[in-house]
Amino acid sequence: MRRQLIKRYFLTGLLIWVPLSITAWVLSLIVNTMDQSLLLLPKAIHPQTLFGFNIPGAGVILTLAIIMVTGLLTANFIGQRLVSWWEKLLARIPVVNSIYHSVKQVSDTLFSSSGNAFRKALLVQYPRAGTWTIAFLTGKPGGDVVNHLNGDYVSIYVPTTPNPTSGFFLMVPRSEVVELDMDVDEALKYIVSMGVVAPPARTIPRLSTASNKQLQ
Repeated sequence: MRRQLIKRYFLTGLLIWVPLSITAWVLSLIVNTMDQSLLLLPKAIHPQTLFGFNIPGAGVILTLAIIMVTGLLTANFIGQRLVSWWEKLLARIPVVNSIYHSVKQVSDTLFSSSGNAFRKALLVQYPRAGTWTIAFLTGKPGGDVVNHLNGDYVSIYVPTTPNPTSGFFLMVPRSEVVELDMDVDEALKYIVSMGVVAPPARTIPRLSTASNKQLQ
């Protein structure tokens, strides 16, 4: 009986500290990475020089300020011309051109307010018929791929569990995917928790053609 109580208390404490520790570790990693932006400043105005000690998170403020100022400057005509000139310059560098434009296309698709990438959570049969998993709509097949696909297809991303940053890119018939009445954030939590943290049910799943019309 005493052993069971000790085990129960230990697991209860573990459930408290594990999420806190992982959250603190992730935040610390993000803050430390953003603090590297302080290297852009002259050493004479570093917090270490001005105050005699480091200020954790000072780089976060500087990073956010740089992002905001960059967005402000590039939102006008002159800024857009400068960005266009900068991109043409990078296009002349062989390796840099491939990396930059690939990353830019992905970021434009993901963060553009008019884009559809990762805006919808889907239910698909993967890796075989009868086995269902959650995926995200990323768009439509393009290039020469469309010349070899008969019918209406969509491009989807199937994340792995518990790490959704890795996964599989698939092109499947539109009729074989089901749009879920679920936010992307809720779907990600569901995936990361390996199905433990299930989002609340809102409506009856739409398994008919009506659901597929939402993807058009």
